Amino acid sequence: MTEKVWFITGTSRGFGREWAIAALDRGDKVAATARDTSTLSDLVDRYGDSVLPIQLDVTDRAADFAAVKQAHDHFGRLDIVVNNAGYGLFGFVEEVSELEARDQLETNVFGALWVTQAALSFMREQRSGHILQVSSIGGISAFQNVGLYHASKWALEGFSQSLAQEVESFGIHVTLIEPGGFTTDWAGSSSKRATELPAYADVHEAANAARAQRTSKSGDPKASARALMKVVDAEKPPLRVFFGEAPLAIAKADYESRLALWEEWQPVSIEAQG
Repeated sequence: MTEKVWFITGTSRGFGREWAIAALDRGDKVAATARDTSTLSDLVDRYGDSVLPIQLDVTDRAADFAAVKQAHDHFGRLDIVVNNAGYGLFGFVEEVSELEARDQLETNVFGALWVTQAALSFMREQRSGHILQVSSIGGISAFQNVGLYHASKWALEGFSQSLAQEVESFGIHVTLIEPGGFTTDWAGSSSKRATELPAYADVHEAANAARAQRTSKSGDPKASARALMKVVDAEKPPLRVFFGEAPLAIAKADYESRLALWEEWQPVSIEAQG
């Protein structure tokens, strides 16, 4: 079988839209979800029955299960699930409200969890499938001003690594996509921002300068679609893959620092064991 059936969340813009188009261009079928399906009308006009638009708020667990079932019933199978829906929450940890924190986790963690759970029964039955979780370099390393976003992506990374081990015997693959900075409007209108506390004014200024330096060379979402197809077509897809040039250097520096610190404190670690 060469034609694949995709279920992609968050297809109104950014990665989700580019990846849906790339899949459709090569002859695959796509169940494309968005909060507002009018944003998908041009895809329906262009690709016809190959695309199934589904209105979905991923924070609604019952709706997630219904949407995945609708896609499976419509196309007859489910090969690739892409949990792309999510957003960035900017704000220092002290600045983030309870509602802002809960909303971030509801979308970025629980939304992906519910869609994943919904897809697994179909994939287990057909004994094949590939779940792609859109994480971030922020799921590997952490920076100022996006602490709750990092918390959401580290949670996604954790349950997905466990999941990969749990479903391997069913022929199901799990891949964490970890992009660096891309021109996807992630930090623009797609994001949310907590109210800044005056006490952090100077620290915010420094954090913004550091972020501008890290993201000075942004990736192209269209190029990411070509890379994604290599991942989904691989005989043995990776558990984790960076998208973009910068993430590898960031991760190496972070993990070298962690290892050095753990080694330095190993005598205390041994003492703690008793």
